[in-house]
Amino acid sequence: MSDQDKVDTARAARLFDVRRVIGGLFTVYGVIVTILGIFDSRAEIDKAGGVRINLWIGLGMLALGLLFLLWQWVRPAEPPEPSDIPAGDHVRE
Repeated sequence: MSDQDKVDTARAARLFDVRRVIGGLFTVYGVIVTILGIFDSRAEIDKAGGVRINLWIGLGMLALGLLFLLWQWVRPAEPPEPSDIPAGDHVRE
């Protein structure tokens, strides 16, 4: 396997890391729900028992999403070793 193939495999492993997808979705939804929670009406707050539930859940989602993205950045995915791939899955040239 050439050096370029190793770089491409590592890039693909990082690109399709599920932590990036989950972290991105939680971050985006966390921002949206947090903004909604900041502008909650008095009726919405009273309906939730006096708690600004959208604000707290949005901040929690935002924190979780950023934690996933930080985890993916600190410990990037390693590509599988060629010996770990079943024989039928190799690309034939």
